[in-house]
Amino acid sequence: MIVRLMGEGQLDVAADDLSALNALDSELEAAIDAGDESAFRAALHALLENVRKVGRPLPADSLEPSELILPPADAHIDEVRSMLGDEGLLPD
Repeated sequence: MIVRLMGEGQLDVAADDLSALNALDSELEAAIDAGDESAFRAALHALLENVRKVGRPLPADSLEPSELILPPADAHIDEVRSMLGDEGLLPD
C-alpha cells in the first residue's frame, strides 16, 4: 500500500504490516472520539512513527498514486477527525 505522510513523502507499506498499523489507528480513533488531546497526540505520533519504521520510502519523483494519506504530526485533533472514514484513517 502506498501511503503519503503529509509534508514528508510517500512510503510503500507491506500488507503484512497493516494489522499492527490498524491497531494504532484504532487507538487514535478512540482518543479522537473521547476528545482526549494528549492520548490523540501520543496515538498519532505512534502511528506515524510505525509507518516510517515499516514503510519503504519512494523516490521524491515517484508518480505512484497514494492509496492512503496520513496527517502531519502537528495536525489538530479536529483536522484528523475530518479525515476519518468509517474505518478510521486506515482501511481494515
